[in-house]
Amino acid sequence: MIKINNLQDLAHFAKTLTARLQAGDLILLNGDLGAGKTTLSQMIGKQLGVNRNINSPTFNIIKSYKGTTLKFHHMDCYRLEDSEEDLGFEEYFEDHAVTVIEWSEFIQDLLPAEHLTINLAVTGEETRELTLEASGDRYQKMKEALEDELLTD
Repeated sequence: MIKINNLQDLAHFAKTLTARLQAGDLILLNGDLGAGKTTLSQMIGKQLGVNRNINSPTFNIIKSYKGTTLKFHHMDCYRLEDSEEDLGFEEYFEDHAVTVIEWSEFIQDLLPAEHLTINLAVTGEETRELTLEASGDRYQKMKEALEDELLTD
């Protein structure tokens, strides 16, 4: 478990994570409303060199940005609960970009088998606890490296 005490800690986590990302990587963010999924997504985008304002794509579902290092796809699938809509997610997963998905549980059947899941749990007004789950060898190595560097518990 990685303890986050404030926004600076979350920004440090985003920087540490982003340093390990490469084109094609998929990051899933899980947590209750207000847990910090969009804030973490914004921080990841900024670390990838996105200069545009990154806001929640709740109504658009998917927003794509060009960063200075990699392209960045930001998805918010909250509105897709109980939806059978095919929005062409596969095209985004196959693109040479970093993709971050909030509320991925609503498109679970469409997700590639390999990804890194970050669970955000609210523990206080500014504090969070992050747990990482890896699917696939590459993501397992990434998880271990992140935990080695950031683990607090």
